[in-house]
Amino acid sequence: MATSFTLGWVDYTIMVIYFMFVLGIGYALKRYMKSSADFLTGGKSIPAWITGLAFISTNLGALEVMGMAASGAKYGLITTHFYWIGAIPAMIFLGLFMMPFYYGSKARSVPEYLKLRFDEKTRGFNAVSFAIMTIFASGISMYALAMLMETLLGWNFTLSIFISALIVLVYTYLGGLKSAIYNEVLQFFLIVIGFLPLVFLGLISIGGWEGLTHQLTEVATRHGYAPGAYTETWSAVGHADDNPMGVEWFGLVMGLGFVLSFGYWCTNFLVVQRAMAAGSMSAARKTPLIGALPKMFIPFLVIVPGMIAMALTSDPNSGFELPVKGNSYDYDKVIPMMLGYYFPTGVLGLGLTALMASFMSGMAGNVTAFNTVWTYDIYQSYISPNRSDKHYLWMGQMATVFGILVSIGAAYMARLFNNVMDFLQLIFAFINAPLFATFLLGMFWRRTTGHGAFFGLLSGTTAAAIHHGLTQPAGAASIIKGGWLGTIVHTYPSEMAQNFWTAIFAFFTCLILTIIISLLTKQTKTKEDLVGLVYSLTPRIKDESKHWYQRPQFLAIIVGIIAVVLSIIFW
Repeated sequence: MATSFTLGWVDYTIMVIYFMFVLGIGYALKRYMKSSADFLTGGKSIPAWITGLAFISTNLGALEVMGMAASGAKYGLITTHFYWIGAIPAMIFLGLFMMPFYYGSKARSVPEYLKLRFDEKTRGFNAVSFAIMTIFASGISMYALAMLMETLLGWNFTLSIFISALIVLVYTYLGGLKSAIYNEVLQFFLIVIGFLPLVFLGLISIGGWEGLTHQLTEVATRHGYAPGAYTETWSAVGHADDNPMGVEWFGLVMGLGFVLSFGYWCTNFLVVQRAMAAGSMSAARKTPLIGALPKMFIPFLVIVPGMIAMALTSDPNSGFELPVKGNSYDYDKVIPMMLGYYFPTGVLGLGLTALMASFMSGMAGNVTAFNTVWTYDIYQSYISPNRSDKHYLWMGQMATVFGILVSIGAAYMARLFNNVMDFLQLIFAFINAPLFATFLLGMFWRRTTGHGAFFGLLSGTTAAAIHHGLTQPAGAASIIKGGWLGTIVHTYPSEMAQNFWTAIFAFFTCLILTIIISLLTKQTKTKEDLVGLVYSLTPRIKDESKHWYQRPQFLAIIVGIIAVVLSIIFW
């Protein structure tokens, strides 16, 4: 089948209108950027429904659209675990238990919370590691967008990277965090409108869900997996050899459902920043819960197209085939290839615009998180303290430019993976997994000390590096995928299985050593210092919502029930 496609004037018109709208939002908000707080934190004045949709949309970038579609093709419906157990429980926990500490502490960032709870060195370590993570994540979005342009339109890869970087740079430089948040809401609706037709057309052409199940059952048995390995979520995780992800239930539940999930959703400033921009404590707590409602149904928008792509590839009469990369398929090209296969002129422009919107959402989200952490937690704290607010506003803008430039380099590193989701989860295993152990102890055990938190974080990240250096996924041809210490003590069935266990080792190393070091060192924070930062010392929050059904607790129950029902239906 064709690997590049020709757009008509209608397609280009849709794309140009979108770009003008995005840049227009940034320009309209420019006049409100009068202080560093306006530019970097949004002034804490945004309604809950806006922050809720932005909360989920900032995650709906390359990670979600490109990565989840790739994982849908590579691993099947088991990928929904990244949502129903790998996101929803953590989002409920964040809204009910952790947002009161973030929002109530008046911290401007997650690293700043760590300073208030522990000490300066813990804050510094997290600020630097988080800044590195956001650069990689932004680079992955750039890579995904450039690869899309190269695949579908035949555009030059490097030129595509610089065009996308320039557009995101302009609107984030002009309007700061508010511009990114309002654009993320626009991008959310664009993504839904752009991808729903793809799902419907794909299912119709393959004979509905029954036809998809039949085709993927043959694929599963051909590869020696359980019959429902590609179309069911829990039935094939009793043993690692029964499913294409190569994980058993313990690694899945502990590695993804607990460590990676809670580590990402509860401690990643990229998403927490959206809730911290809300106009009140109640709005901040409801932000992740509002985002959880559409989050549960996004798998049908992004994972199912990947499953359809694999079913079509396995059918020699379909005329569709995923391109090959190395000794496997290039799963990252699932969505571009599906758009070109199903969408005619006009509709193709809408699908491409939706895809570009998702990538730009991911880029802008990471860049705005980076410029806040760089300005407040690194530059103001260690390089140039006690300067005017106008100076820090300027530095935030310069950090935006710098973040975009460095992200371009990270985009080229992402080309070494055939599934960007594998790359991202590896980064999260190094940084978010040990960080969650630190937060868990810090918020719920007041005896945790600054020395314990710092050396625990350091040891957790080191444990992740050692585990990654001594293991490899099957068929790995690059040291970036592991084995860089020269000795392979274990080979995992897939990159994702290796990521889950890397996260488990990092989390428990950090947890255990933080406890031991805390017991051996003196607590320098008094009870008064820890009020509002530790659960047992903080007065319970009285929600100001007028009606009981408007409270976060009620919303959390509804979200939890829906997640359980979906898991049972697709067991």
